[in-house]
Amino acid sequence: MKKNNTRKVVSALMGFYALILLALANAQAAEKVVPDSRAQVQFSYAPLVQKASPAVVNIFTRKVVRSRAISPLFNDPFFQRFFQRAPGFSGTQKRVQNSLGSGVIVSADGLIVTNNHVIEGADEIRVVLTDRREFEAEIVGIDERTDLALLRVATKGESLPFLPISDSDELEVGDIVLAIGNPFGVGQTVTSGIVSALARTHVGVSDLASFIQTDAAINPGNSGGALIGMDARLVGINTAIFSKSGGSQGIGFAIPSNMVRAVVAGTLKGGRLMRAWFGAWGQAVSADIAQALGMDRPTGVLIKKVHPGGPAERAGVRAGDVILRIEDKQVDDPKALTYRIATMIIGDKAELTVLSGGKEKTLALELSAPPEIPLRDLRELSGQHPLSGVVVANMSPALADELGLGSFEEGVYILRLKGRGFASRLGLKPGDKIISINRHTIKNTGGLVDVMGQRVDSWAIGIKRGGKVMKLVVDR
Repeated sequence: MKKNNTRKVVSALMGFYALILLALANAQAAEKVVPDSRAQVQFSYAPLVQKASPAVVNIFTRKVVRSRAISPLFNDPFFQRFFQRAPGFSGTQKRVQNSLGSGVIVSADGLIVTNNHVIEGADEIRVVLTDRREFEAEIVGIDERTDLALLRVATKGESLPFLPISDSDELEVGDIVLAIGNPFGVGQTVTSGIVSALARTHVGVSDLASFIQTDAAINPGNSGGALIGMDARLVGINTAIFSKSGGSQGIGFAIPSNMVRAVVAGTLKGGRLMRAWFGAWGQAVSADIAQALGMDRPTGVLIKKVHPGGPAERAGVRAGDVILRIEDKQVDDPKALTYRIATMIIGDKAELTVLSGGKEKTLALELSAPPEIPLRDLRELSGQHPLSGVVVANMSPALADELGLGSFEEGVYILRLKGRGFASRLGLKPGDKIISINRHTIKNTGGLVDVMGQRVDSWAIGIKRGGKVMKLVVDR
């Protein structure tokens, strides 16, 4: 009897489980219905591409370059004595160098953004749209510090397709992005990926950037093309790749759209790029500095120098303060601070969070253009002296900003050396500060010219480079 009862219980349980399994199977069958439209089985970026791609253009450039004659014999002085007498002989030959890249139309009247290295040195620039229309482009502005260039094409009143500029600060790591450009000249190509990282400040491509890193395939020819988000708006300009082979290896970098917007606004406002100026410089907060200041972790920029009368001083920033955030955006190093300031427009007001005296406080920062005080007074030195051929200028906040100097000291700086004269053989370099000549302190370019005009038996030249002072002695 007990065995029979046990069998009945087991049979009942098995039947119950069978009913449960049957119900689950029926539920799954009900979910796995045959799709009745293409939309139910297709996930596609096509709508985004159709909307964005007409605003991404191909850029073709031509420039004439000079090179030495093919035969090395022409470099021999003996042969040059005879051949240089021939009409039209110069010892060099001209050739046309072609290159290509990409660009993005950012306004309906034909304003195009691309990379500076795409059009640098070009004698002719042509823009080709996806519908095969071609335009000759002129350069509106160049910003070497961000590697951005602005072009314009004559539309004759016709509106061109353009990409609205998005707020790149809204991007997050993991967001899906598309890269559109003309890699290797094969034609317009779209690749997809995600935002791999943000605020890459140590890429080394330019001195004023905080790059978006993406694994969307970017290759030669993609430079200047668009990086777009899922709303078909511009979030970045594709600029560089990290590669050991020359092709994409999943590490590409784009200039954030907020920097693009600032360069466009700053260039169009005054005819040449005017960038907002902070007026203070510092260093990244290390672990030791954080511990000494009682901070929970190393973050921010420790201010070491504040320019008198600059925006930072007017806001209340003092040496020894730590800049933590600008507009609630964290800054971890001087490059990040410089980037945040550079994306703002002159006249903007921003909220600055600083650590001062062990306490956080909020300051109101109003940005202005860097002043050119004193005037640069550009001069090329000439004469029978060691600095002949050297081009010098008086340093100012405006000139320091143009040269990409994070900080500066007032005085006379070497901007460039013409030819390979004596100054070059002495080892002088652009960026050197001339602090003294024969015990005369050099305060401005006029004073330097006066001193170099004196007849002396020898020259003792004091130079400051990278925080170190050197002395050069030259006999006449």
